[in-house]
Amino acid sequence: MKFLKILSINLLAVITILSCSEKIEPIATADILDTTLEYEELDIVYGDDENQTFDLYLPADRTVDTKIIILIHGGGWSAGDKAEMDPLKTLLIQDFPDVAIVNMNYRLADGNNKPYPMQTNDISTVIRYLKTNQIKLSISDQLGFIGASAGGHLALLWAYSFDTLQKTNMVCSIVGPTNLTDPNFALAAEESSELDAFLTLFGEDPTVEYLEEVSPLHQVTANAPATILFYGGQDPLIPISQGADLNEKLSKLNVTHEYTLYPEAGHGWTGIEFIDTWTKIKAFTIDNL
Repeated sequence: MKFLKILSINLLAVITILSCSEKIEPIATADILDTTLEYEELDIVYGDDENQTFDLYLPADRTVDTKIIILIHGGGWSAGDKAEMDPLKTLLIQDFPDVAIVNMNYRLADGNNKPYPMQTNDISTVIRYLKTNQIKLSISDQLGFIGASAGGHLALLWAYSFDTLQKTNMVCSIVGPTNLTDPNFALAAEESSELDAFLTLFGEDPTVEYLEEVSPLHQVTANAPATILFYGGQDPLIPISQGADLNEKLSKLNVTHEYTLYPEAGHGWTGIEFIDTWTKIKAFTIDNL
């Protein structure tokens, strides 16, 4: 999607300015990895589908208290790749040198495979992988998520609905859908064939119960992790109500959160607004991860 291209370009600019398969196999031998060294492994396989891979970046001098941030790309649940989040990964390594980073792909939806629960199952499988290898990697089980667009939706949904052990400390959604029952979504789909195609992935005539189950707005509780949200006031794909309504509900539930709406921005933004986004993500992560 256009946002992801903008994301990659502008994250690189900010760097300059700010200078569910059960196929889980351990990453290492029986020996613990050398914790004094940085460790990087790309395209770790966690399932049989070609998209079930993730990249892992471990900091030097890590311990069993080292926390993890998981990046989830966008693409309307049916496209995209973890490579689009690489610039954000670079920023995280620069500004959070003590945090482990996972940049994951997930199975892509099509007419025969709905996004849900397939994609949340993939997130669960990656997290089980990390848990299986926790001692070998010298990491904790404490998590944070940053997702863009559809990845923002998946990050929110997993953190609100699937983290039964409450290991997620913070979740960030950048222009992520929050409520698939929102009538404004239907109106927006009438104006955008692209959005209509994305929403149809959840079924030609899905039940209200199913749409509520897949909507972070309907799944969030008072036990939700700290949440930071970003939206554009001129976004042709994501109505303003998607962020505003979740912001309101988080306030009612007394969940720690921040909400930013850039009135003139679309499904992505540049310049001062983007620098503002990263500045807020950085501060929020420091306070809550």
